[in-house]
Amino acid sequence: MPRPDWPTAAPYVPATASLAELAAAMDGCRGCPLWEPATQAVPGAGPDGARVVLVGEQPGDVEDVQGRPFVGPAGRLLDEALQEAGVDRASAYVTNAVKHFKFRASGKRRIHASPDTWEVRACTPWLQAEMALLKPEVVVLLGATAGKAVFGPSFRVTQSRGVLMPWPPSGDDARFGAGQALATLHPSAVLRADDRDAAFAGLVADLRVVAGVL
Repeated sequence: MPRPDWPTAAPYVPATASLAELAAAMDGCRGCPLWEPATQAVPGAGPDGARVVLVGEQPGDVEDVQGRPFVGPAGRLLDEALQEAGVDRASAYVTNAVKHFKFRASGKRRIHASPDTWEVRACTPWLQAEMALLKPEVVVLLGATAGKAVFGPSFRVTQSRGVLMPWPPSGDDARFGAGQALATLHPSAVLRADDRDAAFAGLVADLRVVAGVL
């Protein structure tokens, strides 16, 4: 549950909506304090009938300005990895566990800051609404924040990456359909890796597991 002295996104999520209506409502969300310094909320993007949903952590600086997910350096690397793995990027839906950019100011630069557990939980109703509409066959969890948003705070990507798991985790929530989930590195972690080639190869290998399902 969100911390009692914080609101939650739930009152701002339309009860019945299309993906477009969700996106339109999202910018009015005041479900946690992250909305105030951010430029705008960044909804997911992709076709209504997407078979695979890729979930990242939160928008970055470029995404915050443009209002679209995965359009910065990490997004370009993800596109390359998907292409090499044989996953059609145009048929995938990409989104984030947290919809506003959390950052710290450093001069004129805005430096990424990881959302904390309460911010992730406050934003979960948006992700759940997207999943309920899409009912994907495969959910790809990009990094620790996405993994914990879906499987709980004890989830460790390093222990479970590249392995297909039941989706949804409880196995009994009909809102989300019935599919599989797979965790892997966030593309930004590949960009920061000392051995970027090896990290990229590992991401591609994990995504090939997804391609095999699709």
